[in-house]
Amino acid sequence: MEKQNFINTLVAALGADAVCCGDAIDARYRADWSGAAPVEPMALLLPSSTEQVATALRICHAQGVAVVPQGGMTGLAGGAMPLGDAVALSLDRMNAIEQVDTAAATITVQAGATLQAVQEAALAAGMCFGLDLGARGSCQIGGNLATNAGGNGVVQYGMAREQVLGLEVVLADGTVLPMLRPMLKNNTGYDLKHWFIGSEGTLGIITRALLVLRPAPRARVSALVALPDCASAIALLRQLQARFPGALAAFELMWDDFFSTALRWNQMTSPLSQTYPLQVLAEVTGHVEADLATALQTVLEEAMETGTVLDAVVAQSLAQSQALWRIREATAEFPTHLAPINFDISLPLDQIEAFAEDCIQALTARWPTQRSLRFGHLGDGNLHLTTDARSLDAGMSQAEATHAVEAIVYGLLARRGGSVSAEHGIGLHKKPYLGVSRTPAELAAMRAIKQALDPFNLLNPGKVFDLHPTDLKATP
Repeated sequence: MEKQNFINTLVAALGADAVCCGDAIDARYRADWSGAAPVEPMALLLPSSTEQVATALRICHAQGVAVVPQGGMTGLAGGAMPLGDAVALSLDRMNAIEQVDTAAATITVQAGATLQAVQEAALAAGMCFGLDLGARGSCQIGGNLATNAGGNGVVQYGMAREQVLGLEVVLADGTVLPMLRPMLKNNTGYDLKHWFIGSEGTLGIITRALLVLRPAPRARVSALVALPDCASAIALLRQLQARFPGALAAFELMWDDFFSTALRWNQMTSPLSQTYPLQVLAEVTGHVEADLATALQTVLEEAMETGTVLDAVVAQSLAQSQALWRIREATAEFPTHLAPINFDISLPLDQIEAFAEDCIQALTARWPTQRSLRFGHLGDGNLHLTTDARSLDAGMSQAEATHAVEAIVYGLLARRGGSVSAEHGIGLHKKPYLGVSRTPAELAAMRAIKQALDPFNLLNPGKVFDLHPTDLKATP
């Protein structure tokens, strides 16, 4: 079908308000936060219901037109980047909080609801939603689930996958899978929802989600802790988990290169008495704030007596706690102050410190002027490394610098059996390195699943891994 006839068919089926073309496509739908150059899709679809998503996919499937699902466009791996010969399908208009069930401790939402909207709806009902990350005001639940997002609360509640009880998903041909069953125990064959969580929109489009809630904690207390090394940080992690079982809400590790830079960007003075190799921002939850603060102070004092902890500051107010978190959330300033080459990787806990040091040594040997910042979620083995491309050779482009740095970092990671993506997904940017963390047999199984659910490769093609012509059926 000729392009204009195809667009006319979409307009007739979905309505003129659900189809945008050319200059009518806002810039925010042309690129995500990954830094990739903007791309104008063939059309932008803005469905307002699951039925409209299904209709759009049926039309695209019949005409062999690819569809790129889009959420809040906050991804860093290029997973939502549009294609010029494909339509982009945004869930922006499907943003309803449909039901909060405090008895069942669940919340049912449309996929376009922002993470912050879900958090606020849960809090208004005296509950909390366990997922949290810095882009909470912009990122959408559908995207969070499609990438199996992590964030600050993984040590307490787990990844996005652990927050899901049920999903509604539309397949490439428009078939709707209504998997919003509220039972915790439901062993009736394959648990299909898990095929779509973390699949980055390559297997189906998540349209609604039934999410798990927990009772909202009555009190939170944060502390900034200085440590001599990662072994001490791990020891403190286990001490806090033992003292506050199930209530350690965050355990964020910051090397001094990140910590001192974050202070400078925020124009803050360090709450600690001097400079230390490592800092941890820990947060615990409980019932009575004063009791919680006293208990946390006791644990830290005991750890100081053994030399595990070198210094510590316990927040005495909400304002002080927010100030401590501003240090950790200085990552939002990366695009302003750096030409960032970002890494989101995971390793066994006992290898994180050695790997982080190996990276700095290798990068410095190649570029003596290199500038890198290290931080991460130590409680779940997630290390973030960001190198400023502008601190490398002046003659290199951003793309050349990224490729050179990635070759070094992922080469070191391969030797330790780590993961090239801890929480941001593969998308476009990490696709060349997926083999570092997946065997050929695993990749073959992934391709088999893709072919079973999307045999014509129409859902988010080119993301996660490349499919060879022999992997696919004939064009529809």
